[in-house]
Amino acid sequence: MTNEARTTPWTADELTAISGAEEIGIASPRGDGTLRPYVTIWVVRAGDELYVRSARGPAGGWYRHAVTSRIGRIRAGGLERDVTFTEPAHPDVHAGIDAAYHAKYDRYGPAIVGPVVGDKASEVTLRLLPRN
Repeated sequence: MTNEARTTPWTADELTAISGAEEIGIASPRGDGTLRPYVTIWVVRAGDELYVRSARGPAGGWYRHAVTSRIGRIRAGGLERDVTFTEPAHPDVHAGIDAAYHAKYDRYGPAIVGPVVGDKASEVTLRLLPRN
């Protein structure tokens, strides 16, 4: 896996499968190019974009590796896909991302959902873009 960041749009089927999954596995490459172990996290869809947030803030291990490498791989909904990690395109998308987290995960309660919504969570939000 190289640091080349060529991306393509998500297909409708990919968006449905990934956003419909309760959780995804996310991995980033080590310095030698091999993947770190997959970490299970939540994913949401806002519009035609997919987003993840670090429940542990900037100290979250998977998040630090994703920000450093900018590339990785996800597994969700029967799919496995190489991705590029970027910050959201526009700061105004955070309210929609919060709403998506609430709609999908509020049944777990505020203690569980709280770390992935709000102002602090917006600082550790990554958009997933499919790579060629």
